[in-house]
Amino acid sequence: MAELWEKASNILALFRLDGKIALVTGGGKGLGEAIAYALAGAGAHVAVAGKTLSNVERVAQNIKKMGRESLAIEANVCKEEDVQRMIAQVVERFGRLDILVNNAGIADVQPIADFPTALWEDIMNVNARGTFLCAREAAKVMLRQRKGKIINISSLQGSVGRPGDPAYAASKAAVNLMTMSMACEWAKHGICVNAIAPTWCWTDLTKPALSQEHFYSELIRRIPAGRAGYPEDLFGIVVFLASEASDFVNGAIIPVDGGAIACDGFPAVPQ
Repeated sequence: MAELWEKASNILALFRLDGKIALVTGGGKGLGEAIAYALAGAGAHVAVAGKTLSNVERVAQNIKKMGRESLAIEANVCKEEDVQRMIAQVVERFGRLDILVNNAGIADVQPIADFPTALWEDIMNVNARGTFLCAREAAKVMLRQRKGKIINISSLQGSVGRPGDPAYAASKAAVNLMTMSMACEWAKHGICVNAIAPTWCWTDLTKPALSQEHFYSELIRRIPAGRAGYPEDLFGIVVFLASEASDFVNGAIIPVDGGAIACDGFPAVPQ
């Protein structure tokens, strides 16, 4: 058996994803696009799924420019038949599935007393049902392989509430507990299930809100790092959770939030 120092001499190899097959849902833009590029940059071949085919095709082409194989899949994660077809397409093309990133999600904020039932159902369907369906179908492949990584994209809002949010926060809390339950059941089969919980990050979806000076100043007052996140802030954590470096990490909800969850938002006490 190799000495501990010998194992550590090639530590960076643990983070490589060479030859691994990954699937990213909601990968056509925003955080999903960034995650797809990060996995490809670490060596994985990446299938990119989303509701708008032109978006995922663009990301897939960029991944090919990085020297990796890619596959663009049009799929709605709320539809069981779409999810089953999506997983089957990946396995048919690449022969296996090593990494699933459940990134597809939607959000909306409105006064709770007037929050439309249909909107609540839409958010819960995409964020909670979609995560469940994709993880369940991917696990069927990974259980046969006796190996796999499932990374669910949660949110800081999965741990804290906010005005006008009876749906998104609840859906991400559901993602957190699904992550833990899946980890408990599948860990003995070589499958790691973890979640990443970002705070507000600059994307096309969030730019209208983050560009409002009053909102942004109030937001960063609650983030010790003093800024909102960027999509590339997820590069490191997603590669870690997808790699052998995290083989003993299971059921974790990892914040990527500049310290926001660690801080109660109150100012320092005067000295």
